[in-house]
Formats: sequence, C-alpha cells, structure tokens
Amino acid sequence: MSPKVDGRADFDFLYGAWQIRNRRLRSVFQRNPEWQEFDATVEVEPVLGGVGHIEKFEAVMPDGYALDGLTLRIFNPETGLWSMHWSDTRVYSLIPPVVGRFENGSGQFHGTYRANGMDVRILFTWSDITPTTAAWSQSFSIDDGQTWERNWEMEFTRIAA
Repeated sequence: MSPKVDGRADFDFLYGAWQIRNRRLRSVFQRNPEWQEFDATVEVEPVLGGVGHIEKFEAVMPDGYALDGLTLRIFNPETGLWSMHWSDTRVYSLIPPVVGRFENGSGQFHGTYRANGMDVRILFTWSDITPTTAAWSQSFSIDDGQTWERNWEMEFTRIAA
C-alpha cells in the first residue's frame, strides 16, 4: 500500500539556495507598464518536521534599499492547504497569509490584504518547476477578482552546492 499523498511535500523542491531574477511593476493600479528589475537570493529550510518552511530573502531594491524578507509556509494536513506568511524590513509585521495548494504541477494561493484603504485580493502562482528552476508571480485585484494585475515575477535558479 502506498502512503497517502496529501500535499505536505509540495514545496520540498525549494529546499536549498536560489538566485532570483525579479521583475516588479514600479507602481500598481496606475496603468503604468514600467517594470523594475533586480536580483535576490533565497535560502529555504524545513521546520516543524517538514510541514513548515522558512525562506530567507535578500535583495537590493532598485532604489538601493537592502531588503531582508522572510516567508513562513505551513501545511495543514487536515485541509490539505498551505498558508504563506510574509514579512520584511519595510513591513515589520506578518502580512495576512495567502492560502492554497498545488494541482497538476502548479500552485495557486489566494489572500486579501488591506492597502491604501482598499481590500486587495492577492494571487500567488508557482509554475514551471524543475529540479533547478521555478517561477513565481504575484497578481492583485481590486474588483473582487474580476480582473487581475500581475505586478511581480520571479525566475528562480538553483545555486549549486
């Protein structure tokens, strides 16, 4: 009998060190197509017996700011869902999580965030996952998911050990 596959290993591909090429919209919801590009590194390690992960993010932003970030991912075996919590040296608190799962090789994670007096729906998408590469994107919606603006893209490349 094979063990039940419940999704707890879905993010195991991220363990280790990665170089990231970032593309981020300079401003969101401004209909401004100007993208900023910058590099970052992340290191990911398991916690909580593998049902959690800590990701440490380091980048120098286009404005010269040295950004340190942290993602905490936790898998809930009862629901089969992952929750991702983010904080960084600009926010100094945990942002409300995005929650979701992987299906057919890609993952979608949804959440809501209050910014500038608006409720913003958030969509994270993980795709194109191989042993040495992965892609992540972030999209926002201010019309309850009727339309989405992709505002951040990351291309991950594994750093050889």
